[in-house]
Amino acid sequence: MKQTLFDKIWNTHVVAGEPGEAQLIYVDLHLIHEVTSPQPFDGLRSTKRQLRRPDLTFATMDHNVPTKDIFNIEDQMSRLQMDTLVKNAQEFGVPLASIGDDKQGIVHVVGPERGLTQPGKVIVCGDSHTATHGAFGAIAFGIGTSEVEHVMATQTIWQVKPKTMGIKVTGEMPKNTYAKDIIMAIIAEHDVSFGTGYAIEFYGETIEALSMAARMTLCNMSIEAGSKTGMVKPDQTTFDYIAGREFAPKKFDSAKAYWSQFYTDDETAFDEIITFDVSHLKPMVTWGTNPGMATAVNQILPEIRDDNDRAAYDYIGLEPGIPVTDIPLDYIFIGSCTNSRYEDLAIAAAMMKGQHLAPNITAWIVPGSRAIRNRAIATGIAKIFEAAGCEWREPGCSACLAMNPDKIPAGKHVASTSNRNFIGRQGAGSRTHLASPAMVAAAGIAGHFVDITEI
Repeated sequence: MKQTLFDKIWNTHVVAGEPGEAQLIYVDLHLIHEVTSPQPFDGLRSTKRQLRRPDLTFATMDHNVPTKDIFNIEDQMSRLQMDTLVKNAQEFGVPLASIGDDKQGIVHVVGPERGLTQPGKVIVCGDSHTATHGAFGAIAFGIGTSEVEHVMATQTIWQVKPKTMGIKVTGEMPKNTYAKDIIMAIIAEHDVSFGTGYAIEFYGETIEALSMAARMTLCNMSIEAGSKTGMVKPDQTTFDYIAGREFAPKKFDSAKAYWSQFYTDDETAFDEIITFDVSHLKPMVTWGTNPGMATAVNQILPEIRDDNDRAAYDYIGLEPGIPVTDIPLDYIFIGSCTNSRYEDLAIAAAMMKGQHLAPNITAWIVPGSRAIRNRAIATGIAKIFEAAGCEWREPGCSACLAMNPDKIPAGKHVASTSNRNFIGRQGAGSRTHLASPAMVAAAGIAGHFVDITEI
């Protein structure tokens, strides 16, 4: 019987349970951060349990981290959560990348960066964008607080196996379009719930040509399509990325041979297939209050279809028929677990080199990890941003979510490389427009969105 990539990994991890029912799945890697870990650690403590596999558990600080002055934590809840993670990591023997540590950064950036993320694994984290790690040919998904405690205590998790969906992407990418545009266009076409109940695998000639950073962007936003899991088959691009990293297997050739068995036998094995041709893809921008409310940069804002659209327009302060290029902007944010990798920063810097921000724009550039920050400083990319008038920040989740000092003021419009444009996501009353790093950088220079395929 033909199997998908997802089927093969799932079947190698079933500990107990019958098909069609909840099954107990072994977890290879548990990533934790300061926000969703305090209660689970307290649960272990209250039941006098140990952490089952400290060696398969890795922690970092990201959500609450101040990125302008990392050691000046003014919010008391943020300070408490971060101090608590330090204490818990010490008590339970968990490796921790804390504030100022050379390995600190956004959890979904540092996992791959350190070589912890590998093909064939089941990876979980108390964060919905754990799907990012599926870019390596892994099953990766976010879990709730009670599930975090279960994994801590048993190194397993109960899950009902989802159906599988293949998204076949074909065609040659037009100039200045990116993986962010692919996933945003797919969600805009099929809406934000089309992946519910499915594990998604991206495949096809276009996907095979993408870098690992681009694949991570695709998988990161699978959750915005309703799926907990996004995946890409591991290949030589995957292997080359992992090779030489801190936690890469010592017997690398043997590991490659093992990883190479994880692929979909035939596309007929999928329960559902969607096709998408990128040949005429244009850069995408969101206009509303969910990632499905998006349109191409060379279009006008769509007509109102229902009450949700009306409410979105009222909140965002726009009206149908306005050209995307006329959306007013006040801020730009380049960062988040979606688009804060070195490749993303390099693309954005290329758009800004030798130019300066428009007078109406405030810009925050936030690398995804300290390693990325240090590399960008060493190669001169940070200087390009600073010369353009941007604020160059320290690593963290930053303005992706209103859980740290980096908040967009109420009523202000921000072009953002993050993954969600929900009401209040980037600050109470903030108005978010998602786009690729190149689009956001170009918008910062022009003071508004521009069609960068025409540059």
